[in-house]
Amino acid sequence: MENFNIYPKSVNLLEGAKVYMADAGDRDVLVCEGKPYFGGEEGKNVFELNHETANTLRSLFPFTAPVPVLNKDRSVGVGDRLGIAGPGHIRVFEKYDAMPVFAQQSIRELNLTGRTYEDVLDSASFYVFRENFTRGFGADGDHLKKPEDIEYALSLGFTMITLDLSDHIHADASGSYSQNVDDIYLGKTFDIEGNEIRFTKEELARVSGVYGDALDFAVKMYDMFLRDGKYQAEFEISIDETGTPTRPSEHYFVAGELTRRGVRFMTIAPRFIGEFQKGIDYIGDVNAFDGEMAVHAAIARHFGFKVSVHSGSDKFSVFPSVGARTNQKYHVKTAGTNWLEAMKIVAMHDPALYREIHAYALTAFEEATQYYHVTTNLNNIPNLETLSDAELPKLFQNDDARQLIHITYGLILSKTDEAGISKFRTRLYAFWRRHEEEYAQALESHIGRHLETLGCPRV
Repeated sequence: MENFNIYPKSVNLLEGAKVYMADAGDRDVLVCEGKPYFGGEEGKNVFELNHETANTLRSLFPFTAPVPVLNKDRSVGVGDRLGIAGPGHIRVFEKYDAMPVFAQQSIRELNLTGRTYEDVLDSASFYVFRENFTRGFGADGDHLKKPEDIEYALSLGFTMITLDLSDHIHADASGSYSQNVDDIYLGKTFDIEGNEIRFTKEELARVSGVYGDALDFAVKMYDMFLRDGKYQAEFEISIDETGTPTRPSEHYFVAGELTRRGVRFMTIAPRFIGEFQKGIDYIGDVNAFDGEMAVHAAIARHFGFKVSVHSGSDKFSVFPSVGARTNQKYHVKTAGTNWLEAMKIVAMHDPALYREIHAYALTAFEEATQYYHVTTNLNNIPNLETLSDAELPKLFQNDDARQLIHITYGLILSKTDEAGISKFRTRLYAFWRRHEEEYAQALESHIGRHLETLGCPRV
C-alpha cells in the first residue's frame, strides 16, 4: 500500500480525511485516509474502483457526477468504448470551450463491448476525480429505442437521453399520425431566415406518413419519463438512422410538432446528405452539405434548439461548415475514433499482436457489417505480408483499413479460444495500461483536431 504512486491532481480533502487515487501497478485504486467515508475503519483504507465506490465518490464530490450539458452553446460527446480514454479526453476539454459528454454509449455498444451503463458512468467519474476536472461533464444514454433501456440509464443518473426514432420512421410514408394538423400546415409556407418551407396536401400527407408514428412514440417516451419531472435529463431526438436525408420540411415538421405537443427537447440529429460513415471523413459534396447545414441550422434557431451531428468522428472536411452555420451552437458525437487511436498504438508498439488482430478482423468483417453501414472495400487494404512492422501504423491512413478495424471492435474484444479464455481483450487492456500516457497524448491531439476544425474557441 505504501508503494502506491499517488495521482497528485486527485488529492482532495474532506473534513477529517484525505481522498485520492493511486496507481497500484496493474490497476488504479481509491484511497481514503482519516474518517471512513467509504467504509472500513478510521485510518488508511484502499478501495477498488467499483460501482459502490463510484456512488460514494459522486455523493461526496459532486463534480464527479454528470450534469446537463446541452444547454451550453457547444457540447461534444466522446464515447469511450474501452473505459480508458478519460485522461486524453479531459486534456482536450481543459483547452477548448465546449462541454464534454464523457459517458456516452448505446445499448448496441454495451452489448458489443460487454460493458454496462454502471461501468461507463463510473469510469468517467473516476477519471474526472483523478484528473480533478471540475468543469462538468454529461452522461448520454445514446441511441435508445426501448423504454426499459431509457429507464436503465436514467435510474443511474444519466443526464441526457438520445431517443432513436428509426424503428418508427416509415420511409414509404405508410405510417399514421394521431394528430390532425391540417389547420397548422396545409397550404402554408413558412419563411425560415429566407428559406421557404411549403406544405402542399401531398407533402403534408407524406411527411405525416413518414414521421407520424415516430412523433407519437417520442411524445409517449417523454410523457413516461420526463414530463412530470420523474427524472431530470435533457432530451435529444435522433432521426439520422435512416436511408434518406432529412428534408427541410421534415425537420421543420418534427420540430414543430414536438414543440406544439409540449416536448422539451434540446437538440435534433437529422440525416444529412452524403455519407457519415464510421471513422472516416465525410463522403459527398462539401458545398452541398454546407448549403443544407445552413437550412437545418436556421430551423434549429427558429425553434430554439441545437443541431446534432452524429457519427462525427473524423468529419474534418465539413466541421468548418457545422461551426459556422450553427453560429457555434452545436452538439457533435464521436466514439469509434478513440478505439482506432488505441489500436494504432498497438500497431506501433506490438506489431505481432496487431497482425493477429488484423487477420481475425478480416474473417469477422462480414458479421460486423450487420451492426454498421459502411462501403468498405477490403481489396484496398494492403496484405499484411507485404508490410514491414514499421509500416503497420500507416494502415490507419487507409479508409478501408480504418473501417475494417473500426466496425469489428466488439468481435475483437469478445473473441475467446476453445477454452473460453479471452483471445485479445486481456492482452489489449494490459498493453494499453502500459501505454496510457501515449494514448492520452494521441487522443489530446486527435480529438483536439475535431474541436479545432469545428472552430471551437479555446478556454
